[in-house]
Amino acid sequence: MSRRSKKKAILVNTPATQSGSPIPPAELRDYWMVPGVCIFLAAITFAVFGQTFHYGFVNIDDDIYVYENAGVRGGLTLNGIAAMFMHVECNFYHPFTMISLMVDYQLHGLQPGGYHVTNVLLHTLSVILLFLILREMTSFLWRSAFVAVLFAIHPLRVESVAWVAERKDVLGGVGFMLTLWAYIRYVRAARSTIRYLVVVVFFALGLMCKPSFVTLPFVLLLLDYWPLHRFGGGTVAGGKLAGQESRLLVFAHLIMEKVPLFMLSAAASMMAVIAEGEAINPLPGMSFLVRMGNSIISYATYLRQMVYPADLAPFYPFSVKDLLGWKIILALTLLVVISAVAVATRRKRPYLLVGWLWYLGMLVPMIGIIQVGSFAHADRFTYLPMIGLFVALTWAAVDLCAGFRHRRLILGGFSAFILVVLIFCARTQTAYWRNNESLWTHTLACTSDNYFAHNNLGYALLQNGDVDEAVIQCQEAVQINPNDAMAQINLGDGLVQMGKVDEAILHYQKALEISPTLAKACYDLGIALFQKGNVDNAIVYYQKALAIRPDYTEARNNLGVALLRNGKVDEAIAQYQKAIQINPDYAEAHINFGIALLQKGNVDEAITQYQKALQINPDYAEAHVNLGNALFKKGNVDEAMAHYQMALKLNPNIAEAHSDLGNALLQDGDVEGAIAHYQRALRIKPDYLQVQNVLAWVLATTPQASLRDGNQAVKLALQANQLAGGENPTILCTLAAAYAEVGRFNDAMRSAQKAMELEQAAGRTDLAEQINGELRLYEAGIPLHQENN
Repeated sequence: MSRRSKKKAILVNTPATQSGSPIPPAELRDYWMVPGVCIFLAAITFAVFGQTFHYGFVNIDDDIYVYENAGVRGGLTLNGIAAMFMHVECNFYHPFTMISLMVDYQLHGLQPGGYHVTNVLLHTLSVILLFLILREMTSFLWRSAFVAVLFAIHPLRVESVAWVAERKDVLGGVGFMLTLWAYIRYVRAARSTIRYLVVVVFFALGLMCKPSFVTLPFVLLLLDYWPLHRFGGGTVAGGKLAGQESRLLVFAHLIMEKVPLFMLSAAASMMAVIAEGEAINPLPGMSFLVRMGNSIISYATYLRQMVYPADLAPFYPFSVKDLLGWKIILALTLLVVISAVAVATRRKRPYLLVGWLWYLGMLVPMIGIIQVGSFAHADRFTYLPMIGLFVALTWAAVDLCAGFRHRRLILGGFSAFILVVLIFCARTQTAYWRNNESLWTHTLACTSDNYFAHNNLGYALLQNGDVDEAVIQCQEAVQINPNDAMAQINLGDGLVQMGKVDEAILHYQKALEISPTLAKACYDLGIALFQKGNVDNAIVYYQKALAIRPDYTEARNNLGVALLRNGKVDEAIAQYQKAIQINPDYAEAHINFGIALLQKGNVDEAITQYQKALQINPDYAEAHVNLGNALFKKGNVDEAMAHYQMALKLNPNIAEAHSDLGNALLQDGDVEGAIAHYQRALRIKPDYLQVQNVLAWVLATTPQASLRDGNQAVKLALQANQLAGGENPTILCTLAAAYAEVGRFNDAMRSAQKAMELEQAAGRTDLAEQINGELRLYEAGIPLHQENN
């Protein structure tokens, strides 16, 4: 079709007058400006949101959507894609959203910048599509461009774009726009089944990005009224309507036309209810009337935020005390007045009614009548609904200035002013999302009694090592809302790091009382019990965590550690294997798998696991230590020392690495070097029993007289003996050698005699005979030096 014929097709469905004024011919000749507007829209969108390319993930939903989601971390595979269509993820059925995150993981791994780039690109695409769609429907370039600007950079858009977990908003927005575009193509053409099927397909894809777009068929009916003008005159599905056909028949026809779309909406709604499951659970005191009151206030709140976008936050806590009667009446009055004006002016200014109903209707699934979560309202819910208000206000502003002498100058100046203000406000709001601490600190500054923000700030501080302040924030969260299970868990985590394990256990138990199916509470309680030495109960809670969440790799790994502690090596290996199967890049599971294999004597297999851990994370110091141990066991002392040294280069404060390097140096004949590393190990870990014993032995028995230090050997051996409870024959032998070195032969004989009796009682006659030989030296007044052995 030629450009001219396309122009005529547009005019067939666009009356000669809209909003009471003729269509300016210049508007229809501005085709050449369309690419420039699109570039401008992309530029201002990137100007506001480009800063997010350097941001990280946030600790609200990004974990379950991305970095702790086994499906996403599995990368883009056919099995993974099929699984997303077969299962509910994150209490939503939105397979295309999850697949898009899988694509990001395939491209960027867990580098958050890549995910932010995708969000911004998707939002930019929606912005440009909105501009093109509005211009196609109305033939007004600058009005359409201004609506797209408002949609692009209004501060209320920040939450949807800067938050990785809100991928469903920006991806679903593209699906929404494509459905509108396909619908316009369908309306402009003669009756075309293929074009209608394209509408259905795009709508279905959009619903599989975000189910709350079920109201789109309602929006299409509004567009039929204005600006498509299908309720009277023009064409309906390609057939001419004469004046004798009533509007009722026209309306019935338009409804019937959208039956397949309404059926998709109904199916998506039912699927959403099933997927949400227990999440659809009003808080105590949230009766239907209370929810209705909150919904009315929320509608008014969004209007206020549109005009005055200040104090925006990712979580607004619900509180019954905020639902004052006068607030509800005032909000309801505002809504009724605006509705009355829109209805009264529908003939002269139909855009007011369409824009207002677009806003009211699209918010219905998210307005809180069906309560999901404990928040009062959310900025992200306005992502698409607010487009209706932007359209209504833009067209109204132009009409109001129609009689002004310099209306273009006035409108242009006002638009520029709004643009500058929005860019400043949106960039400022976006900056709060740069990290968890800035986000939740800002949230606490602009909300009150926000237990959710206190808890998430506490968690962020905990991750950054600021344990004391983290505990304070979590305690504040628990004080505001004792039934916040996650706050109880995070408080417990902080107390564990402070060494207050008993108090932490109480908070984990409280969390499980609140929510018995909280896998993290079971997992953390298992860790605390393990630290207390209650290995059996720790195993029970790790198993409970896995019963709730079978893909909980950390729980599998820790279960393996606990089983290994109880001597169940094969069972531990099975858990490590399952953890690695779920997440092949889980370096810690590879390390623990290697430790278990080493205990079974499978040195080469253990080395393979340690090497895999280092392939995943070359800077994993503990992996170097364990690989060094396996190589040392094989007799590859030089290679072992190289890995110990690499571990200490990465982290000089690993006492075990100093100890192991000391052992290797000792075997290599470098006694002085070994002593230096044993001493470093004890400075890091003063109660390191094994090092106390071996260093005391070297200081007491080394053939190099200049390196012997009997007094220090006695001191270390006494400390080790006290830690061991005085019943360890190896340490008693060391103590005897130390006593002999300083001439306390009677004490040496007593210690040696006790060690020999313990070995005899244990049936280790060969060791008892060796100690007997040492005892005879002490009886002769001869210290035990290695050249005497």
